[in-house]
Amino acid sequence: MKERPYHHLPDGTFRNPEGSPQRDPSFNWSFKIFNEEKKKLNINIPPDHVINKKEVLENLKKYKNKDYVAWIGHATFLIKLGNTTIITDPVFEKNMGPLIFGPKRYVDPAINLKEIPEVNLFLLTHNHYDHLSTRTIQRFPYKKAKVLAPLKLGKYFTRNGYSDVKEMDWYDEIKVNDLKITFVPAVHWSKRSLWDTNKTLWGNFLIEYKDKKILFACDTGYGNIYKELGEKYGPIDLTFINIGAYNFYPMAPRKDKSIYHTNPEEALNIAQDLKSKKVIGMHWGTVVLSLEPIMEPAVRFKNATNMYGYHKDDAIIFKIGETKKLEDLLQ
Repeated sequence: MKERPYHHLPDGTFRNPEGSPQRDPSFNWSFKIFNEEKKKLNINIPPDHVINKKEVLENLKKYKNKDYVAWIGHATFLIKLGNTTIITDPVFEKNMGPLIFGPKRYVDPAINLKEIPEVNLFLLTHNHYDHLSTRTIQRFPYKKAKVLAPLKLGKYFTRNGYSDVKEMDWYDEIKVNDLKITFVPAVHWSKRSLWDTNKTLWGNFLIEYKDKKILFACDTGYGNIYKELGEKYGPIDLTFINIGAYNFYPMAPRKDKSIYHTNPEEALNIAQDLKSKKVIGMHWGTVVLSLEPIMEPAVRFKNATNMYGYHKDDAIIFKIGETKKLEDLLQ
């Protein structure tokens, strides 16, 4: 019999790579405390954090024949590489939860779902509500797009009319047009209800295009796996990684520390381990999922660059709705 991979448990659930950090048993989640602390946050959005929708649409049209990256908000990006337009973890709803529940975004998506350009590759990293939106999947205008999803998540697409759905395990590879895509480990977890913890997989997508390597991270904490991935696949040219949702103090024993979401410094540490030349901070500035000040992640991300061998310009922050040419990002 083929030996079962470490991340596959006998009961059919999954776990993080060997040697990953473990959840601190003294972490004591409380909706009451979280909501009390959340009220103390200042939700004033700087005017320059968001680009006017008219300009967003004009830029997408202007760059339609170029390779580009556009931030729609949170973990949703449009990434055009050659003949392939990719969307990542699309969530276009007002709230990130079931039906009318879950945290409400304080910044709308840069454009409406019906306004996105034609997408032919849909990447899903994991099943949390701020990444997998069943309402977006149902309303998605391009259901002929190829879908790449972690193990046991294909059902969300096949039952909603998608015809080309591929579930992937860690280290699976696939060719899509002129892209080579490898699904690699992340340090995270999965859950959508009281009964399905870690019953579906999570992970990062490594995209190889021409002579470039782009890594789109699932939500992830820091772990030794990134040194291994850096040795196996590095150097990476451009890494997208979460820099928000890291502070759960006083419920967590330590401030600004989460084993499942890197803080800005840990994000740069992962980029360093991957030998990544440039790194884009995402998963911030859209919705309150934790208790750090809403604009803090970007400031800390830029300020920590020297500690990890980067220049400030190597740590890239988008405005919501901003579109940048890939060649400019990689300079």
